[in-house]
Amino acid sequence: MSQKRLFLLDAYALIFRGYYALIKNPRINSKGQDTSAILGFVNSLFDVIKREKPDHLAVAFDKEGSKDRLEIFPEYKANRNETPEAIKIAIPIIQEILKAMHIPIIELAGVEADDLIGTIAKQAEKENYKIYMVTPDKDYAQLVSENIFMYRPARMGNGIEILGIPEVQKKFEVARPEQVIDYLGMMGDAVDNIPGLPGVGDKTAKKFIAAYGSMEGLLDNIDKLKGKMKEKVEANAALGLLSKKLATIITDCDVTFNAKDYEISEPNSKEVYKIFQELEFRRLTDQFNKIFIPSHSNDSKSSTSSSSSKKQENAAGAGQFSLFGSNEKTATTDATDFSGRNTIENTEHFYQSIAPGMAMNLFFQNLMKQEHVCFDTETTGLDALTAELVGIAFSWEKGKGFYVPFPEDRQEAQKLIEQLRAFFESESNTKIGQNLKYDIKVLAKYDIEVKGTLFDTMLAHYLINPDMRHNMDVLSETYLNYTPVSITELIGKKGKNQLSFRQVRAEKQTEYAVEDADITYQLKEHFAPELKEAKTLSLFEDIEVPLLRVLADMEIEGINLDEEFLQSLSSNLENDIKTLEEKIYTKAGEEFNIASPKQLGIILFEKMKLVDKPKKTKTGQYSTAEDVLSYLAKDHEIIQDILDFRGLSKLKSTYVDALPMQVNPATGRVHTDYMQTVAATGRLSSNNPNLQNIPIRTERGRQVRKAFIPRNEEYTLLAADYSQIELRIIAALSEEDTMISAFKNGEDIHASTAAKVFDVPLEEVTREQRSNAKTVNFGIIYGVSAFGLSNQTDLSRSEAKELIDTYYKTYPKLRNYMSELVDFARDHGYVQTVLGRRRYLKDINSANAVVRGAAERNAVNAPIQGSAADIIKIAMINIHKKLKEGNYKTKMLLQVHDELVFDVFKPELDEIKILIKSAMENAYQLAVPLDVDMGIGNNWLEAH
Repeated sequence: MSQKRLFLLDAYALIFRGYYALIKNPRINSKGQDTSAILGFVNSLFDVIKREKPDHLAVAFDKEGSKDRLEIFPEYKANRNETPEAIKIAIPIIQEILKAMHIPIIELAGVEADDLIGTIAKQAEKENYKIYMVTPDKDYAQLVSENIFMYRPARMGNGIEILGIPEVQKKFEVARPEQVIDYLGMMGDAVDNIPGLPGVGDKTAKKFIAAYGSMEGLLDNIDKLKGKMKEKVEANAALGLLSKKLATIITDCDVTFNAKDYEISEPNSKEVYKIFQELEFRRLTDQFNKIFIPSHSNDSKSSTSSSSSKKQENAAGAGQFSLFGSNEKTATTDATDFSGRNTIENTEHFYQSIAPGMAMNLFFQNLMKQEHVCFDTETTGLDALTAELVGIAFSWEKGKGFYVPFPEDRQEAQKLIEQLRAFFESESNTKIGQNLKYDIKVLAKYDIEVKGTLFDTMLAHYLINPDMRHNMDVLSETYLNYTPVSITELIGKKGKNQLSFRQVRAEKQTEYAVEDADITYQLKEHFAPELKEAKTLSLFEDIEVPLLRVLADMEIEGINLDEEFLQSLSSNLENDIKTLEEKIYTKAGEEFNIASPKQLGIILFEKMKLVDKPKKTKTGQYSTAEDVLSYLAKDHEIIQDILDFRGLSKLKSTYVDALPMQVNPATGRVHTDYMQTVAATGRLSSNNPNLQNIPIRTERGRQVRKAFIPRNEEYTLLAADYSQIELRIIAALSEEDTMISAFKNGEDIHASTAAKVFDVPLEEVTREQRSNAKTVNFGIIYGVSAFGLSNQTDLSRSEAKELIDTYYKTYPKLRNYMSELVDFARDHGYVQTVLGRRRYLKDINSANAVVRGAAERNAVNAPIQGSAADIIKIAMINIHKKLKEGNYKTKMLLQVHDELVFDVFKPELDEIKILIKSAMENAYQLAVPLDVDMGIGNNWLEAH
């Protein structure tokens, strides 16, 4: 009879490991719940069960720390950071899952999991069990014996590591596993705050064990040590013995191994499904079925067999294809790792390259019959406006796709794309893609317009889960449990040795490109119903997808740049920066590197002693961060000079000197990229170059806008800006009568607010009172505090608090509305804009006041800022449509926050002004009117 096996899982070690493995890409579900810790642990659990098929299994949890260790050393584990909120929330849910699966939980107040596992392991060993301790924690090595093993999950799909006696001997350089206790005691452990022997690290501890066998052996031979080490060991002997005791896993806890209790038994599938559905663990549900439900396993096998047959049928039915450049890829994999990344089980692919001629004709006939097709362009670079087509992949069925390679010769490539024109310009099919804006821009270079319905998986996921990353690899791993081939595997990492995609072997091109199209097609199938569930389908279809086309046209158009002006401005800035440098050196009494935080900190806080207790960074350096210096600038002229120096230096390097380098040589214009999926609020962001962050509060910053000019003398720039749109939105949504009335009467809202909060007639409001009211008006949306308001104004902390209190008394409905938003977020886990755009707030019920406070501020800000974003997007879509329908020469060029910039053909100016104003002011109906300010000029600054 074979020896029975018992698997004991260290819950917290696996939970923390799973959570931090996904820290850069947390798994957030549609409710805004961070499920990374749960997902990571359950993946580990399922992997053990699937891989090992154990007879007996249990999971051990810590509960209230180690009473025994804290009694002898109160500082035990005192250095540990607070457990992340997501893990605290995860623990009871994980225990619910285990209970539903009928997996025993071992837990005892005041006892740690390693002690529970140590005790059970030793008891089970006496009953002739083979025990596997499932944990990444090295401390368990001390328990290893003939029948007790460490079962260490490895990262990133590298399998598992099982440590028996030989492996422990080799890893820790000990004769016996129990000597690991001495090793740990000598070294100490910063994580658990076990002090160890001062000055003893890994190598020294191993050397001492080799020479003296144990901690006690070392202490009996102190006289054989030399110099400082002898002094340290002698002075800390008691600390060494204490550390060894703290590192020793207890094996006589008040728990008993009962084999029957730990037997793997049939789970309560209905309860597991219910929990997984709540967590939105669709793929884990599939995994659960395959592992625990025999009928599902059989279905899976039969579907695999059927898929294989279908593949053969496809090859035969379209047998002609195999004669023309076929590159068929069939792969079957079955792997799961402990970082939460999985690969698809039994995935079978039919990926084929299409050669010119008959194969292309047959492929095109088949393509035109499809209602939903995913396509993906492969190019020579990331810049859509300069890149050339290398190939296009197509997929309209899971696991199947085709690749059309393009010749390098531009004329030949144009001939080939002409064969596909009818597909791309058909209105009757749906084109699916990931970041379709890029593909649309690439094809526009070949005079191809992509028509018909679009489904962009990146945009879909952005609406489903805005706080997560949206690139295809992440989405594939998260929703399909599949890790695609990385582009760097084909072309190498960035640098001079990186290949162009055109240099990649043809069969590799096919595999990579069609895999992308196949995955994207599958993601569409996954996201389409989720958009409906999240009630964001109309937002997707009516706003984000139409906007995608608008942005593509704007990016293709670009904007003209006055490079000579920028050269002149750069020279002026250089002089200003040098003047500031001299002023700073004079005040400091010496020259130093102003751009060096370390040198600057020493000058300001050691030499000049500007502050009694200067703030320091985690590394021990003086903090010279912007907020720290801004706080001190009022009292110290040198600090204001330093801030000015930083501002001008950044302006020069980031914009004035950088912008001319970003002019497209083919068009002579600057083409920014607008990102729809970056800001969780729904706002657009601008990149390469970022035109939304050009500073406009300083004179020099505003000068940069002068460099943006019309295309020629027949055109002028027009800037149209929503006036105080966020205040209008919050007034309307809160139904604050006094504010609504002020906006309807066309009053200056800041003066009106000042008159009310300072209790003075409107005509007697001072400039300072209006300025303070303006700061509060806008600050309220961002949850400004008395401290924050006092920093932004000349008010004291108490005056700022009084002003905020008076403000809320003046506008009581506003305060109530903000409270209602927070309450809604607490109940639902999200807030939403006027168009239903959701912002999920996973920390809204956090026990940590600082974390919760940030979520509460977002609960107020997101619906306001997001609604403003939604409204300007509607305006952009409507204006773009009218410009196209009217066949106007005028083009929309830029969107910067609440402003739109146009290149207006002068003969169209009067008509265009009416068109733009009407479209913007009527984009969305609120209880207050939307007001648009417009200006024209020979450059952006003049127009603004």
